[in-house]
This record gives sequence, C-alpha cells and structure tokens, in this order.
Amino acid sequence: MLFDRPQAGSRAVLLNVRLDSSETNPRLAAEELAELVRSSEVEPVALIQARRPRPHPKWFMGSGKVDEVAAAMHAEAADLLIVNQELTPAQQRNLEQRLDRRVITRTELILQIFAARAQTREGQLQVELAQLSHMQTRMARGWSHLDRQRGGLAMRGAGEKQIELDARILRDRIRRVRARLEGVHRQRQRSRRRRARTGIPTVALVGYTNAGKSTLFNALTDAGTTVADQLFVTLDPLMRRTDIDGVGKVVMADTVGFIRDLPHSLVESFKATLEQVSEADLLLHVVDAAAPDAADLVCQVDAVLEEIGAADVPTIKVLNKADLLDEQGSPVLEDQCENELARVVVSARDKTGLPTLKRALGRALGVGPRPITIRLGSGSGKLRARLYAVGAVLAESVQEDGTFALQVRLDHAEAARLLGNHAVPRRAAATTATGK
Repeated sequence: MLFDRPQAGSRAVLLNVRLDSSETNPRLAAEELAELVRSSEVEPVALIQARRPRPHPKWFMGSGKVDEVAAAMHAEAADLLIVNQELTPAQQRNLEQRLDRRVITRTELILQIFAARAQTREGQLQVELAQLSHMQTRMARGWSHLDRQRGGLAMRGAGEKQIELDARILRDRIRRVRARLEGVHRQRQRSRRRRARTGIPTVALVGYTNAGKSTLFNALTDAGTTVADQLFVTLDPLMRRTDIDGVGKVVMADTVGFIRDLPHSLVESFKATLEQVSEADLLLHVVDAAAPDAADLVCQVDAVLEEIGAADVPTIKVLNKADLLDEQGSPVLEDQCENELARVVVSARDKTGLPTLKRALGRALGVGPRPITIRLGSGSGKLRARLYAVGAVLAESVQEDGTFALQVRLDHAEAARLLGNHAVPRRAAATTATGK
C-alpha cells in the first residue's frame, strides 16, 4: 500500500492541542511530546499550542491555527508536523495537502520508536502487529487511491476495490503475526510453569518510561543492559536471575516503560509481554522521585496496571534518583495503595539504598523480618547446604559440642517444614530456632 504522501524529514514542528475534555496538564503533555520526538532522533524546532472545545471536522484545529502552523514550518524549514492527538484519516490527509508536509500523530511516533528499538523476534512481531492494527483503522476515507477498482474486460460487475484488496492483505498479515505471537505466548506459559514447579518467584519492574528501571535492573542483576536518557530504551522484555537472602533464586523481569495514554494497539500487541507483569509474584514500581510531576506519573502507571489486570499484584514502591533530590525530598506518594507493601528510596545510578530494597524484597516474598538462630548436628549436612543455597545464612559458628550455630533469615513456612525434621534434638543440648 503506497500512499502519495510528502516525505518526512528530521526537523519537526510540534502541535500540542488541548481539548476541553482532557485532564492532562498541557505543559507536561508538551514536554513529553518533545521527549518522544528527541527519542526518535528528530529535531523539534518549534512548539505551537492550541485549545479547542472539540476537534474541527476538517483540520482538527481551526483554519487560523493551520495558517500559523504553515508559517512556522516555512520559517523553520521544517518538513514534519507531529500532532499530540489522534487525527482521523481525512484530517491527516487534509493537513498534508494544505501544508505539503508529512503529518504524523503521537501514536504513529511511538510506533516508529518501537520499530527502531525492537531487537528480538518477539519484539519485532509485537511492533508489526501494532503497526498493522493501527493501519487497519486508517484505511476507510483515508486516501483517494484506495477507491480504485480492480477489473478487466473478462470480469463482470464492478470488480474488487483497491481498499478491499488492501484490507484483505492486512487481515491475512495480522492473522499470521498473531499466530506467531501465540507460539511465543505458549512458550512463555511453559517457562512460567517450570518456574512455578521449582518455586522460583518472579519480580517485575514497572514504571513510567525513563524512571530508571533499566539502571535499577542492572544494579540488582549485573545484567549490563543498555541505559540511556531516552524514552523506551528498553522495549524487549529482559529476564535475569539474582539471589535474595532467605529466598534464593529470584527472576527479575525488566519490562517496557509505560506512558500517558498508552495507545490501545500497543497494549493489545504487547499483551504477551505485559502478562509477565500481571502474573508476577511481586512488582517493583520504579518512580522518578525527582520529577516535579512524579505523583501524576504514578497515577498514569497505576491506570495502565489496572488496564492489564495487574492492579492487585503486591507492590513495592521504589523512589529512584535519590541523588537528584533536594533537601525537601520527594513530593510524591502521600497516599499508600492497598497492595503496597513498602516504600524504599534508592539511587540506582549510585547503588545507594539497594541493601534496604533487597531486605524489603525478601520480606515481601515471605522471609521473616528478623533473623533466627538454629543449631544443626553433623548429620544435617543436606539442610545446611540447602540453607546456604537459598542465601538464608547470615552467620555461622562451630560450638564446643561440634554442632553448628547458624543465624538465618528464612521464610516461616519453609523454616517449619525443614527444621521440623532436621533440627538438633533438645537432649543433645542444641536448642531449636530462637529469635534475635
């Protein structure tokens, strides 16, 4: 499907239109649009603000604002207009014909960023599905060439319109991509079942894009993933194992960053990836505590979690970027959510606050809040090895009677199950678990 559209360039005028029905702060919306543009390696050269009670049916904005945009694009030698709202296909076509410049929407900009960042086959399939789904909604009344009909001298009737042919091709491609993603989904389910059988919990990092999730992920797992001050640097899901004292192996999952008004096509296409969030044992909600609008960003993330069915997953709020906070601290998170287990202030970049975060992780995953001391005889070597394997042992000493005194932090249920069979008998003068 080739559209006769102007070529896009690398200099863009940004148009931020606020509708009266919108509750989004216009300043924050404009700043986020500029961040998205810079993340796509396009230079924003001008920003035009507009406000309307409702979209204009032909231009989305008024004709006077269209003239203002045209003048700005001519003055700045811009070859691209990026609109921070959804346009109908007809509005997009009318603007391109009037301006003789390429016009794209915020959703199309996000899709382009995703397409450039996807590295794995799964990520590429998810982006392709999102692009095809978006394209499918923009065929009707979008471009006049789609009204052409296919036919010939030997054919009867009007023939097949070009739009009908293109729609059929799109449906076939969408069906094939979904079938491939379904195979990925089944593989993920098998992996989750294997982890469930081994008792390995999963912790998913979520948060607004550019909140520092990947930096924290690297600090917790030594994964060495790419970190940059851009939106959507992490697109493909990353999973690594790490050790948490008293719990043992834990799978950490770094997920795609959320964003305000996340396009529905992206939520649908990335459903297999986002299932890692809804089916995780615990969420680390990473917040840029130094952001002036941090509280609003938390609400945006909570809205997405609600949309994907993850609102009830136990959560630890991680206030990141503590190194950037002033003396007044962070203005966020005055109200605590029902599923929130703890709040921890960290600097993932400086790796400060990580021991506190790991202790909070251990408690959230079932580890007792206080260490206990147990004594094991020489015949309890398997239990001793198991305690070391799960990272439960904090200290150990050998007693005069040859027993081992171990200070451990351990899940209560696991402690009852293991120590009930292997603790040193009382008659051997080796007392059971005692609190410290």
